[in-house]
Amino acid sequence: MNFQEAVSAGWTKVQDMMSSAIIMLPNIVLALIVFLVFWFVARGVRFSVRRITRRYRNARNLGLVLGRLSQGTILLVGLFVALSIVIPTFQAGDLVQLLGISGVAIGFAFRDILQNFLAGILILLTEPFQIDDQIVFKDFEGTVENIQTRATTIRTYDGRRIVIPNAELFTNSITVNTAFDNRRLEYDVGIGYGDNIERAKELMLEAMYSVDAVLKNPSPDVLVMELDESTVNIRVRWWISPPRRADSLDSRDKVLTAIKNKLTANGIDLPFPTTQILFHDQTEETDGDRTRQREGWPAGKGQVPKPRRISDALKLLAQMQLQNDGTQADGNGGAGKFDKLH
Repeated sequence: MNFQEAVSAGWTKVQDMMSSAIIMLPNIVLALIVFLVFWFVARGVRFSVRRITRRYRNARNLGLVLGRLSQGTILLVGLFVALSIVIPTFQAGDLVQLLGISGVAIGFAFRDILQNFLAGILILLTEPFQIDDQIVFKDFEGTVENIQTRATTIRTYDGRRIVIPNAELFTNSITVNTAFDNRRLEYDVGIGYGDNIERAKELMLEAMYSVDAVLKNPSPDVLVMELDESTVNIRVRWWISPPRRADSLDSRDKVLTAIKNKLTANGIDLPFPTTQILFHDQTEETDGDRTRQREGWPAGKGQVPKPRRISDALKLLAQMQLQNDGTQADGNGGAGKFDKLH
């Protein structure tokens, strides 16, 4: 076959393909129209399901699952119908067989994607949290924006978006701050050891009751929690509703401001951290006997030893050193006289 015959044969094949495409063009257009119809129907069904379930808070996530599954099913049926119009010999069993053959390979290649997909379906069905809930996951905290079948997006309080794979959310612990209507907050306040604890607790309760954001039922309470190095720590606890982040910060600001003003106005000390250092003269006879040392002496038990100043101890050490030096000088001098006599 020469070059001219080869070109002629190629052109003939192109003409045949163009003829076949022209013949199939009505079928292709009809298939696209049918698929577009199915696509619009799928979107309509999805939005309808979501609109119906949106009225019920407990069915929001279920509506997302049903809407997405309905949309996917309708689109799959539309794809089968469109292919059967373009290729009359095509049957749905052929595509199912093809998917079955390649399913194992697809499963290994997209294992993480399938895992996240299944986890997303379970999250939407079990509803451990919902859209608009405020959650804490590891180092991330924010408001749930969307729960997709692959990942969940949250908006942090400083205006950032975090995308978390559903498999991690499903297999790890999550704190849902807005799961219930009420939330309890707490803070430790330190007062001086010389202050009246019962009076301080009464003042703290009065301060918390004066804040409108604090719920009266459940009522706030105060508890002595710790005898610290320089303070008596009293824990104040109060409830708020709704339990969202902005409300908790606002109530904390008002409660702590009210407590501080109330305590200082009534003479209750809010001491700074202090450290007490005791110096001992290691040469005195009471060294090692705590019952005879000042910091170990029980209150009201006999005569408390008088405190000794560091300057007095230094003077005593200097005097003892001078006495030792004089004794050594006298000893050396006597030895010199003895040597001269001999």
